[in-house]
Amino acid sequence: MNFEAVKSIYLFEMARMKRTLLQSVISPVLSTSLYFIVFGAAIGSRIETIDGIEYGAFIVPGLMMLTLLQNSISNASFGIYFPKFIGTIYELLSAPVSFLEIVLGYVGAAATKSLILGLIILATAHLFVPIEIRHPFWMLFFLVMTAVTFSLFGFIIGIWADNFEKLQLIPLLIITPLVFLGGSFYSIEMLPEFWQKVTLANPVLYLISGFRWSFYETADVGVGVSIGMIIFFLTICLAAVWWIFRTGYRLKT
Repeated sequence: MNFEAVKSIYLFEMARMKRTLLQSVISPVLSTSLYFIVFGAAIGSRIETIDGIEYGAFIVPGLMMLTLLQNSISNASFGIYFPKFIGTIYELLSAPVSFLEIVLGYVGAAATKSLILGLIILATAHLFVPIEIRHPFWMLFFLVMTAVTFSLFGFIIGIWADNFEKLQLIPLLIITPLVFLGGSFYSIEMLPEFWQKVTLANPVLYLISGFRWSFYETADVGVGVSIGMIIFFLTICLAAVWWIFRTGYRLKT
């Protein structure tokens, strides 16, 4: 394992966070604050509690997951796409660096940035609503696993994309709607029975449900199912990344 190579890639990507502080940190925090103001104050005044939890506190895990997924994907996808765009990817591929070291550097940096942002969002939420974390270990488990899994997914998108528009295609048209429809701002028990069954086909529901359980011990699906799903997603992403470097898909052409 070439740890110097991993360290170099990791530190280079982390340095980009400092250069784009307004976009990478301040903007998501302001957006989340607006969600609390709009949903917590306007809608929260009409919905007092869900499963015995104050509505403003109930939406915190969903807002954190929304921010985590969006930033994990965008950080990782742009991180690997930009070297492709300017042509420096070929220097990286010809260097004595294995694909595992490349993935560890880029995905590790993207996941770290997302985790930092997630913790900042959690601290911001404390300014608006009282929050109780009943299972800190499982909260960190879901936080880390989600950041790593969707950073890998973003890495795949960055390799697949051949223009800047495609970088935003899947996050905007697929991931964001799935998060909003995955119980971020409501419990699926509030839906008619038919739509409850439809929502169960949404994979993001299992992430949000398990993450919310770690806060309040309330969930739309069993926590064991949520853990199994996040491990399943991670396995699929790892297999896809392995296949990409095995075949050189959109890397060697």
